[in-house]
Amino acid sequence: MLIGELSRRTGVHTHQLRYYEAQGLLEPVRGANGYREYADDAVLTVTQIRRLLAAGLSTPEIAFLLPCATGVGPDLEPCPDTLQALRARLDGLDEHIDALTRSRRTLHDYIVATERRAPRVYEPCDA
Repeated sequence: MLIGELSRRTGVHTHQLRYYEAQGLLEPVRGANGYREYADDAVLTVTQIRRLLAAGLSTPEIAFLLPCATGVGPDLEPCPDTLQALRARLDGLDEHIDALTRSRRTLHDYIVATERRAPRVYEPCDA
């Protein structure tokens, strides 16, 4: 199938499909006319890529994990280092969430402290 049909069948824009190809996630063959031609299993591959992206994985992480992907669900064969890669990504997300939570708490403290110092009635500004 050509890239337009793959796009229609997966709901993924053609520029994203080209990006996946550039990242080594999709491997079309080139026809005699130079057009990208995808095998029928490319629909499954794109579905797997999209699900792994939705899990917050980067394209290099997906390239590492994609050979272990099976089916359309979050199904991965226990390939060597699969769980280690997934746990490392989860740890990174947890650290990011913790940092955001600390930032949120600090920002909230600034708001509360500033509101305490603000006058109850504001004078109109001369513009």
